[in-house]
Amino acid sequence: MKKKTSLCRSRAFPYEILWGERTVRSVANLTREDGIQFMELATKIKIHTEVQTFPLSKANEALNSLREGRIQGAAVLVT
Repeated sequence: MKKKTSLCRSRAFPYEILWGERTVRSVANLTREDGIQFMELATKIKIHTEVQTFPLSKANEALNSLREGRIQGAAVLVT
């Protein structure tokens, strides 16, 4: 019986995309008391935030903007 062989010519998966380093940051790392104190302080001082929103469908665009340094402040995905 003749042995079957396969010469798969499919493209190799770009593993650097899958295994590339990613960073996830959370802003929910405080206690309830921390939150109460912060909100009391926030009423007394001027807080300026910079947020750029992207629809979830533009997540890749948001990532590219972050990589290329075009985001000042936070990038937020919204649904």
